[in-house]
Amino acid sequence: MSTTRSLVTRVVTALAVLFASVLLGVPAAHAASDADITWSVTPADESGPDKRGVIQQELDPGTSRSDFFAVRNLSRTEVTFALSAADGYYTDTGRFNMLPSDQESVDAGLWIDLPDTVTVGPNGTVVVPFTTTVPEDAIPGDHAAGIAASVTSAGTDADGSQVGVESRVGFRIMTRVTGDIVPSYVISGVGTAYDMSWNPFRPGSVQSTFTVENTGNASLVVTGTAAIGTGSAAFPAEGAPRQELLPGESRAFTVAVADVWPTVFVPGSIDVAPTAVDLGGDPVEVAAQSAPASSWAFPVPQALVLLGVVLIIAALFWRRRRFAAALDRAREEGRVSAGAAGPAERSDASSASPRAQHDAGGLRAGDRP
Repeated sequence: MSTTRSLVTRVVTALAVLFASVLLGVPAAHAASDADITWSVTPADESGPDKRGVIQQELDPGTSRSDFFAVRNLSRTEVTFALSAADGYYTDTGRFNMLPSDQESVDAGLWIDLPDTVTVGPNGTVVVPFTTTVPEDAIPGDHAAGIAASVTSAGTDADGSQVGVESRVGFRIMTRVTGDIVPSYVISGVGTAYDMSWNPFRPGSVQSTFTVENTGNASLVVTGTAAIGTGSAAFPAEGAPRQELLPGESRAFTVAVADVWPTVFVPGSIDVAPTAVDLGGDPVEVAAQSAPASSWAFPVPQALVLLGVVLIIAALFWRRRRFAAALDRAREEGRVSAGAAGPAERSDASSASPRAQHDAGGLRAGDRP
């Protein structure tokens, strides 16, 4: 098969589905082919599958350890599975995966020695031994790998060409190389964005983004709280996958903090309190860190309401002043009118003719015509 064809060949069944199934105790995968093939791969002892979902081991540099895994064929036909080991990593969603077959491993995936294939009869189970050998110069700390069993079926690419499609299922192997185990991490890239509510009587929310990088040599489970203004939110959210970081890995987080009132400048912080992964099953606390996460939050709806109230009060005051001014003008006009009417009547009386005055006066009692 050509290089291009091999690059097209890739994993179509995500290992995240596998590992979720492993945790549920029903790990299995399906491959579309002439016969429906279903299988599972789990850690085991010499007699068959055990209760482990993950193999955890602690080894000194230069030492080896043997273990087992079981491949169970749930199909009605005999199947030959390809076996592989590869470096492991966590996806952005916190799910564990292993490098696809077209990428070369550089770490713990190279430490595992196992057969190339295994043939399993219908409804049968085969226990497969493998060995992990830690190099002399291995760096102390946690190293992740995965073991998978796969089948290849026919498929088509975007151009309609026939390609081989690999489907695989496997489990995780965590190897801790002994030495000084130093958990450490840094918080960077903190950013905030305020999402206001146009209802002036409801608070808004803040979208906070930040990155946590594992700078130590122990796996970390990241937990913490984003506290901004009057609101706070824990991460990861309830029901979300736990966020584990291998040494050297980093992950971006986005946390929505509700109930944040817009007070122009809202102080806040990202408080991270991770725990280190102990192969014995007990969490190891790591020193908490905080990073400032303040946000600008302008109270636009509240300002509009306040402006409306001010305008209403101003309008009422202006109307009152206009009414008072109109009333004053009416009173003044009344006074002016009253003052003008008095002198006019006196003037009419004094301007009467002498004869009229005489006639008026000649009608006095006792006078003769």
